Amino acid sequence: MKKLLVAFAAVAAFSAHADTLTVAASPVPHAEILEFVKPALAKEGVDLKVKVFTDYIQPNVQVAEKRLDANFFQHQPYLDEFNKAKGTNLVSVAGVHLEPLGAYSSKYKALTELPGGATVVIPNDATNGGRALLLLAKSGLIKLKDSNNILATIKDITENTKDLKFRELEAATIPRVLTQVDLALINTNYALEAKLDPAKDALVIEGSDSPYVNILVARPDDKDSEDMKKLVAALHSPEVKAFILEKYKGAVVPAF
Repeated sequence: MKKLLVAFAAVAAFSAHADTLTVAASPVPHAEILEFVKPALAKEGVDLKVKVFTDYIQPNVQVAEKRLDANFFQHQPYLDEFNKAKGTNLVSVAGVHLEPLGAYSSKYKALTELPGGATVVIPNDATNGGRALLLLAKSGLIKLKDSNNILATIKDITENTKDLKFRELEAATIPRVLTQVDLALINTNYALEAKLDPAKDALVIEGSDSPYVNILVARPDDKDSEDMKKLVAALHSPEVKAFILEKYKGAVVPAF
């Protein structure tokens, strides 16, 4: 009974003094990584609350509106485009990991097997759509006006020898139509949620030279808060690096 009372007292003391930090995250791998660092943050006096989202819009909106403290789901090019389009001023706090975007098919085992007129679905947001087109161009399926333009669109395709038919869908929904199309460009977090193994199932995948490192994002006034610094330290720990390497087997790569 004495040990139980001591335990309750410890919990009460923690609850009384802990700061709460609420962070929005995509389910996989972002929320999983945040859940992993919860115990370490608790020891630092930070009660980390993870709010899971399956879209790419609300996490930024709710941080900008001060309903949440930070989010963890996006890369810098996406954040730049969002800030420009929505008039927000969210900033990167730290880079954590890279999720290589890949091309998947339930019908073909190699890009060379794609028939003429094949249907290809890519994300409909500017940065991930451009990212998908750059990967296809690098793979030789198409040619673009500028092979370095991360905001390339379908209109920028200058050569399409297979007469590929492009469709654009919200990134989160693309895994659901994988069996209905010939090729789908899928962000790794959504591929993992759909039980795909990027290291084995992707016909082609981004290399380690990709600029799309996933970042922790906050408002400028919160960027350098003590709690945020503690979260960054936890996310950049050797333990998190080992966790990412072991759990995701190369499908997610540490960027620190």
